[in-house]
Formats: sequence, structure tokens, C-alpha cells
Amino acid sequence: MNRWQEHPGVRKHDQLTSGERPADIVRNGMGSWPFVFAFLAFMAIWAGYNGNRGFDPYPFILLNLFLSMIAGLQGAILLISAKRADSISSEVAIHTLDNTKKLQDLIEANTALTTTVSKLAKQIHTQICRDILNERRVLNRSSGRWF
Repeated sequence: MNRWQEHPGVRKHDQLTSGERPADIVRNGMGSWPFVFAFLAFMAIWAGYNGNRGFDPYPFILLNLFLSMIAGLQGAILLISAKRADSISSEVAIHTLDNTKKLQDLIEANTALTTTVSKLAKQIHTQICRDILNERRVLNRSSGRWF
């Protein structure tokens, strides 16, 4: 089982079309090590059983027929699986793009607020400096000092 289903941008199993569900099953099944080992075991058993006796003696004409049919279908199966994988990648990319746009909007709003706060802080600083200077003048005048 893949973990793409956990991604918030990828549709869940019940939201998939009737063609996407089997594509996921085939991709997850045929694209795995257990499938490769099972296939190799099947081939070894077939060759062992039919090597000297059996219903398909060497050179395994029936097996070659089945393998040719599988090879013919394999191209279509690979394309279906690739299309499904591309669909998942597209869903993730769209989700990422949407999140990026939202974050960009938030960063722009935050930057504007930071600029406003900076301007207001400068104005407050300037006003406080003026008030302190005026207080000093008043205190100095009352004490008889001028500077």
C-alpha cells in the first residue's frame, strides 16, 4: 500500500473513479517485490513440472503463449499505472501550488503590517524624544539652567 492516500491533496479511495481504483490495485500489486518473486516461483514450478512430463513439455509452447499475452497486456497496464501515478502527482502539485499562493498572500499581508508597525514605532519614538526634550527644557528653565 502506498502512502499517497494520506496526503491532503490526494483524493481518498471512495473519491476515486471506477477506473482509478483498479489502476491503483494493479500498480501496487504488479509493482512490488512479492509479485516479482511470485512470478519467478510460478515460472520455476512450471518449468520443473513440465520439464520432462506434463501437459506442456519443453520448449513450453503454452507457457510462451501465456507470456506473449501478458507482454501484450503489460504495455497497456504500464500506461494505465503511469497515468494514475501522473494523476496523483498532479493532485499533489495543485495542492502545493494552492498552499504556496495562500502562504504568499499571508507573507504579503504580514509584510504590510510589519511596515505599518515600523512606521508607527518611528512616529512614537520621535514623539517620545520630543516630549523628553520638552520636559528637559521645562525642568531646566525651572531650575535656572539653559541648555
